[in-house]
Amino acid sequence: MAIDNQAATETTLDRFTSHQKLVISLLAMTQFTVILDFIVMSPLGDMLMKSMSLSTAQFGAAVSAYAFSAGISGFLTAGFADRFDRKKLLLFFYVGFIAGTILCGMTTTYPMLLGARIVTGLFGGVIGSISLAIVADLFPLAKRGRVMGFMQMGFGASQVLGIPISLFIANAWGWQAPFLAIGAISAIVWLVIMLTMQPINEHLKIKNDKNPLTHLLHTVAKGRYALGFGAT
Repeated sequence: MAIDNQAATETTLDRFTSHQKLVISLLAMTQFTVILDFIVMSPLGDMLMKSMSLSTAQFGAAVSAYAFSAGISGFLTAGFADRFDRKKLLLFFYVGFIAGTILCGMTTTYPMLLGARIVTGLFGGVIGSISLAIVADLFPLAKRGRVMGFMQMGFGASQVLGIPISLFIANAWGWQAPFLAIGAISAIVWLVIMLTMQPINEHLKIKNDKNPLTHLLHTVAKGRYALGFGAT
């Protein structure tokens, strides 16, 4: 009888609450849209270069602009990200990502495209780390592996489903259409996050370094953290 009660308790603890399921779905959708926006540039390359009369060097710069701006944004955000409600931080960067993606779909010149990719990278490049921080805050250690697995399904879906659908849309309505579609889907996800996700601010009770640079240096100085960052 005691064994049955223990098994029942473990089964209950192993389940996700309705809010946790919602959070997992929303985080997976943010991964889907952010990753799709990044990788869709390459398959659209031929169409985009012909449409805007771009050289291969110009197209390469437009693709790289996202990655470089995302890296810079991630480094600058690392020092002060823990000072804010995770939900508010996610909403802020996600709306910037949406704006950048829609700008990509409205560009008519190369400078506009380059600027739009920089804006998208500055905001989109941080969303993955914010999502992982939310997972760490909301889920106990024993569940995080499963949660991250579900969340990363958005990554795979963006390649298996997102790219073919985006190419179909681009062939039908032009290379700008996939970006506008991604922006529209992201706007719906943003609205659902704003209306349904509960505040995530328990970490604010933990005392951190007041200076963002000091906080960043203290984090990097930890051997286990540095090993993880280096592996990434």
